Amino acid sequence: MRTPMRTLSAAAALLTALTGCSLSGAAESGGTTTVVIGYQSKTINTVTAGTLLRSLGYLEKRLGPKYRVEWQDHDTGAPITAKMVAGKIDIGSMGDYPLLINAARTQAAETARTELISITGYNLRGGLNMVVVPPASPAKTLADLKGTKISASAGSAGHGTLVQALEKAGLDPATDVQIVNHQPPVGASQLESGGVQGYAQFVAWPGLLAFQGKGRLLYDGSALGVPTFHGVVVRRAYAAEHPEVVDAFLRAQIDATKYLHEHPLEAAESVAKTTGLPGEVVYLYNGPGGISTFDVTLKQPLRAAHEHDVPYLKRIGDGFSGVDLDRFVNDSYLRKAYGPGYDADAASTVNRAAVTGRDPVCGEQVTDPRTASELWVSGATTRPAATPTCLLRQVAAEKGPVRAAYVPDTTTGTRWFADKAVWLHDPEGEANARFLPFTTQDGADAYRAEHPRTEPVSYQEAVKAATAAGAAR
Repeated sequence: MRTPMRTLSAAAALLTALTGCSLSGAAESGGTTTVVIGYQSKTINTVTAGTLLRSLGYLEKRLGPKYRVEWQDHDTGAPITAKMVAGKIDIGSMGDYPLLINAARTQAAETARTELISITGYNLRGGLNMVVVPPASPAKTLADLKGTKISASAGSAGHGTLVQALEKAGLDPATDVQIVNHQPPVGASQLESGGVQGYAQFVAWPGLLAFQGKGRLLYDGSALGVPTFHGVVVRRAYAAEHPEVVDAFLRAQIDATKYLHEHPLEAAESVAKTTGLPGEVVYLYNGPGGISTFDVTLKQPLRAAHEHDVPYLKRIGDGFSGVDLDRFVNDSYLRKAYGPGYDADAASTVNRAAVTGRDPVCGEQVTDPRTASELWVSGATTRPAATPTCLLRQVAAEKGPVRAAYVPDTTTGTRWFADKAVWLHDPEGEANARFLPFTTQDGADAYRAEHPRTEPVSYQEAVKAATAAGAAR
């Protein structure tokens, strides 16, 4: 029943329109050289190479007055790839599947060939991609979407995750569902209007719809267990002609990553102001312990994920024949910009942005990232919580309005909004660990099947019960 998706037609059409245009990077009349950067402002896993980097002005400061930086914003990676093939974008950032398409589209000609030179952010389990359904949908698992329409951006990371997840759930993506090609904003509108029954997208769209009450998380990409990430590509010919620009960009990206780690709340508010996204949604992904881990280094697990993704992209991408990853991945530029600590940091997958501090209610130091939670109160900074149970007590004790409360999924570790999570109560658990959050009903049901003593509880009931239990200690 599935209609063929025009997976790469938009990029191809744009490429046709652009091939007659002049190349970027040309000297202008004033003696300056234009550097064209393609980015996706609302894809907030790329902010250190896009939205945040632009607002901080780090690249412009490093390049100096001889260069003019032109920032081009797009909803997905496809138009960035098309413009790079046409020589109209010099450096771009996009997700893992679009990166593979970028490599495939450019590898045939040396003048167009691109290279993957750094990573922006990643999630080792796949949590950056999710499937959302309307709040009132009867679906509890991905298998329940059989016979429905699901919106996805063709060839995107969200699309790739959807195809793999459907197969894992026992569904044939080609016949059991109808995948409809939409840009993220269009798909979100279609979900709200009832035009589609599911919405498979990348960061930050699922979190946005859940926060707005327009969607309910049905499938957490972390359940797939396949790393997902976004990265930076450069036209190889441009890098050879302007190595100083590539070096400046990578050093500026490193600086922006450091800023995000050291000033997470300010960074989230900055990105929110620029994009129009709620700060609470940005912070869900980009804050300490967030769904995204920001690290520029090219790590082996991410390379392995790319190899894993190639067979799926061959099936969902029209005309995609494969990629020579050995030619595409090049960390030599980054090694030079990064310095002597590169190998050690590339080998590590520890999130440098962890939730830390002392829990003001439970009186414990927050040290375990598997349970570390966080409360954001209006007009104040965020506060750490040692466990989700301690977070519930903080919510109950708070006199003013709460902007957001964040908890990690008990099984996958995916950070989620506490009031949107599915909760279980473990009466035999430790005092500060009796309330367990999950991103999806499916995840909670799977846990309960293995731990039959646990009981379902609503968020409001959990807040009251956690407070009462804490007072009785």
